[in-house]
Amino acid sequence: MRVKFRMVFLLVSIVGLVSTQASADDHSESNAVCEGFGPQTPRDIDNLEGTNPRSFSIAPDYTEMNLCNIHFHKNAEHKAKDFAILGGKGDEEGYQCTISKSLSKAELKKPSKNVCNGLMPGDTIEVHWVHSSCDVKPGAGLGSCLSDSCANPDLRVETQVFTLVNDASAMNFNDFAYKGYQAAGYHQAKSIPNNTGKSVEFLGSTTGPKYTQQVCSPLQVSWSVRPQCAKLDINTLGKWCESNVFEEDSAHGVRKLVIDPRLLSEIK
Repeated sequence: MRVKFRMVFLLVSIVGLVSTQASADDHSESNAVCEGFGPQTPRDIDNLEGTNPRSFSIAPDYTEMNLCNIHFHKNAEHKAKDFAILGGKGDEEGYQCTISKSLSKAELKKPSKNVCNGLMPGDTIEVHWVHSSCDVKPGAGLGSCLSDSCANPDLRVETQVFTLVNDASAMNFNDFAYKGYQAAGYHQAKSIPNNTGKSVEFLGSTTGPKYTQQVCSPLQVSWSVRPQCAKLDINTLGKWCESNVFEEDSAHGVRKLVIDPRLLSEIK
């Protein structure tokens, strides 16, 4: 998750990043981790272990919160049985879906247009639908999840990992987009996938490549990660990238998987 802090979060963020960077500089050992922070994300959702002592209340169901942002990452930030193939030479580029290695020639056909600044059939993406307890409208960046009168909201991220295919019969991203829809007074996506396994729910943080096990995110986030991949029509994602209220036109980078149990919550 990319973070654009409003003014109320600037001091907290600066203090947190300075202290964690100092920790990283002072402790170059591979087992050094940032101290004093809550549980971090992303993680292997098949591993339930976690010993981070800091806890906070799980956020309400996403249907009882306002959708504030939708964005996606190139390769899965999280890891699970269905998305465990390394997305690069090392473990810093996320993970790919198993199904991405058994696609047909038709599914892998190059699209006629450039999709979201370079995505191709066979690529894996992880989509984040970010929800806030603040009375806010969907917009660009995670700053849209906060307001001057709501500086410390509950945050929830609904997550789905997709394999992109050139196939009109695959899932249509516009079915999961925001089109001004509201339900029970809350801004909501038109829908979120509900046929890719029971979501794994846990306490964590924001993600993105600016954070590591030595430089932690200070924000508290409730996560719901679906454990199965799904095929998504790349052309529909490309159309969404051309115009959306979130000003998203390309994939975000990934944060390296957090594996130290001291930085993870227990999945119950």
